[in-house]
Amino acid sequence: MSKSKQQTYSTIVSANPYRGDYFSSTYDTISETTSPSFKKEQYAVSFLNTKGFITTLIGISKNIPDDDIYDALENKVYEELALDMAVEYHIKYIEAIHRSSEGDRFFHVFVVDPLTLEQDYTQVVNSIKYIDQIVPVPLLIKSLYVKEIIDSSDVHCFIYFQENDAFFCIYNEQEFVYAKSLKFSLKQMHERFCELLGEQIDLNSFERIIANEGLNTSSPDYQKNFIKLFGEIFLHISDVMTYAKRAYEIKKFDEIFIGTGAGSVTGLDEYAQTYLGLKTTPFDFNYGFNTNGVKVDQIHQLMHLYGRLESDERYDCNFTIYHRPPPFAKRDSGRLILVIAASLAAALLYPGVYWGLSYAEEFHHAVLTKEYETVHKDKTEREAIINLKIANKNAAQALLDEQRNAYKQKQDTLVQVHEKKVNYPMKSKIMSDFTRSFNQYRVQLKNVSYEENNNSKTFTFGLTSSNTQDITALLKHLTDIKRDKYDFNLELISYNEEEKSYLSELKAVIK
Repeated sequence: MSKSKQQTYSTIVSANPYRGDYFSSTYDTISETTSPSFKKEQYAVSFLNTKGFITTLIGISKNIPDDDIYDALENKVYEELALDMAVEYHIKYIEAIHRSSEGDRFFHVFVVDPLTLEQDYTQVVNSIKYIDQIVPVPLLIKSLYVKEIIDSSDVHCFIYFQENDAFFCIYNEQEFVYAKSLKFSLKQMHERFCELLGEQIDLNSFERIIANEGLNTSSPDYQKNFIKLFGEIFLHISDVMTYAKRAYEIKKFDEIFIGTGAGSVTGLDEYAQTYLGLKTTPFDFNYGFNTNGVKVDQIHQLMHLYGRLESDERYDCNFTIYHRPPPFAKRDSGRLILVIAASLAAALLYPGVYWGLSYAEEFHHAVLTKEYETVHKDKTEREAIINLKIANKNAAQALLDEQRNAYKQKQDTLVQVHEKKVNYPMKSKIMSDFTRSFNQYRVQLKNVSYEENNNSKTFTFGLTSSNTQDITALLKHLTDIKRDKYDFNLELISYNEEEKSYLSELKAVIK
């Protein structure tokens, strides 16, 4: 715990509002608490999962003063994200210090719906009364660098599967770059696994299997479906990484840390490394806490680590609306009581003071009355000027809106023309390209079809081969070299007894 916090708080409590569990730490010992309650000397930390906020990168002019940055970012966020102007969203930001241009500064902006803070943390506040910090979950990772648990400045990816969410985030040179919620939380993994298995197992059993046996489970059916499940997961992750590389100008990822709230999954890091072709390490760090041999979720340990940082060591991005009241002497009611007590004491000791105060107040009132007359005159004149400027602004805005509408119509027309001229697929060229790949992997093309609907263009290839390895090798080859242009789907490989060959249907959807 930081020195400043040790003087005020003897305990840190972390709350997971989505699971409803709490962990308490004193110095270096951390343990679960089943009956959390408010304590004056307790510092409370919670987090927002990636589904609970929107994050975007916003650029503003370097000429904007620091005092006006929030207003400038707020206006651009409402405009670019098309937020409901009737809702007062909670907005926080951190500067993207490694990204700038000649004229702009860039900021990572986090946006939270007020209903999220009111609804998700009701149970927590009912238990512990106040929450000192509510932090977006990817920002907790900053503590790993501050405490030198990770001491390199490479480009790192962090992937963590929680029960109700899964997040992917990137840090470069020990600073936050990007975060996204993934499709597969532990609950979604469980549902998909049961669907693949064809039978229902409960969520707790599923989590025990992946934590105790992992991808090396002794059940062939389980192992086969685990491999298929994680194949779908890493295909999704690969698409996210491809987008992040392009959007944030990242040349390469140096290392991936991957883990789950159920515990370390045996074989998961090796599978990820094989699939993604990157150095992969378990998301399982030594935080220096004594857990007495009990498994503690990584997110809880990160919250306790983050809570121990000095204010200048962590990101200034706190979404709590459940502040504890200030000390008695700093509250309005406390000040009033202290003033009344002092006044009574003064009245009892020095009655004559009141006569002097009364005269001083009359003199003060006369001075203020004269000053008011001058200020009121200035106010009236300035209001007239402001009203004139507002009228001019509204007229200019109406003209601007008219020009924007005309520009938008022309732009839409040009986009449609561009789509027809540039992006319309050359079917013969595409077929020739795919045929070369089929021949390269000894896979024969039996039939092909092409379909367009709802802006989707899909080629369906009927394939046959003497063995399944050629088909799967072909699929991996196509996925590796054409993932930027196509989404591939191959659901089933069947065996034709009469022809002594394997049949499959490969769909390639043009992006």
